[in-house]
Amino acid sequence: MTPFIAEIIGTFLLMLLGCGVNANVVLQGTKGNNSGWMVITTGWAIAVFVAVFVSAPYSGAHINPAVTVGLAAAGEFPWNDVPAYLLAQMIGAMLGAFFVFLAYRDHFNATEDQGAQLGTFSTAPAKRNYEWNFVTEAIGTFVLVFAVLYMTDASMLDSGQVIGLGSIGALPVAFVVWGIGLSLGGSTGYAINPARDLGPRIMHAILPIKNKGGSDWGYSWVPVLAPIVGGVLAAALDMVLKMT
Repeated sequence: MTPFIAEIIGTFLLMLLGCGVNANVVLQGTKGNNSGWMVITTGWAIAVFVAVFVSAPYSGAHINPAVTVGLAAAGEFPWNDVPAYLLAQMIGAMLGAFFVFLAYRDHFNATEDQGAQLGTFSTAPAKRNYEWNFVTEAIGTFVLVFAVLYMTDASMLDSGQVIGLGSIGALPVAFVVWGIGLSLGGSTGYAINPARDLGPRIMHAILPIKNKGGSDWGYSWVPVLAPIVGGVLAAALDMVLKMT
C-alpha cells in the first residue's frame, strides 16, 4: 500500500467511525440517540485508534493536515510530500462522510433539526465568537501535535522513508484525542483536524438530505486554519525544547 492510499484509507476510517458516532447520537430514531458527550468522545477516540492502526505502517498515520504540516514544520517530514498527504486526507474525509450518509440515510431524512444534520458532518461552536473559537481549536490541536511529535518513529518502506506514528502509537494517540475531547472539546466540538471538518462539510453541501439547511460556511475557516496554527506552534515549541 502506498502512503497516498494509506492516508486515504486511514482518514476514511476516521471519518466513517467518527462522523458515524455523531450520527448515532444526534439523528432521530437511532439506537444511540441522545446518548451524550461521553459516547461521542469515546467513539472518536476509537475511530482514531482504528485509523492509525491500519494506516501507520504505510504512511505514518498522519490522517490530519495539522499533523502533516506540524511534522513538516518540525523538520520531521519532507515538505515535498505535504501536498499529496493533504489531498489524500481530503479525499478520505469526504468518502468517510459519504458512507456515513449511506449508513444513516433514513435517519437523516427523519431528522428535522438542520443543526443536528450538519453536526453529524462538521463542527460548530457552543458559543459563537470567532476569535476565541479559533484560540480553542488552536489549543486543542497544539496538544495533539505536540503529543504526536513525541510518539513519532520512522519506518523504511519500498517507497522510501515514512515519518509518523507507528502502529504501536495507535492507542496512545487515541487516548490523547479522547482527552482533548473530554477536556477541551465542549466549546467548539474539537475539530483539531482541517480535513475532518472541511471534507464532511463539503459533503453536507452536496448530498441530497431531506430538509437540509445551510452548511455554515461562515464558520468553516476556523476549524481549517486554527488547527494549522496550533500544529505549527507545537512544532515551534518542540524545536525550541530540542535546542535547550
